[in-house]
Amino acid sequence: MHLRPPSIDKGVTAGAWGIGFGLFLFFGMLSVDVSRGIAFVLAALGGAAIFLFVRINGEDERRRQT
Repeated sequence: MHLRPPSIDKGVTAGAWGIGFGLFLFFGMLSVDVSRGIAFVLAALGGAAIFLFVRINGEDERRRQT
């Protein structure tokens, strides 16, 4: 029996990357004393940018084996 990982939609993967990167940015900026409001805005912009980047460029097309 050949086991494969489940198929996950490209948008879900991009969303997970965007949220994870946004949280990383947010807490990183808070740790270096950036104000909470500015940290939130910049983290939201960074998370949205990484979401779009991964959504557009995130997955290579698999080659068909013949």
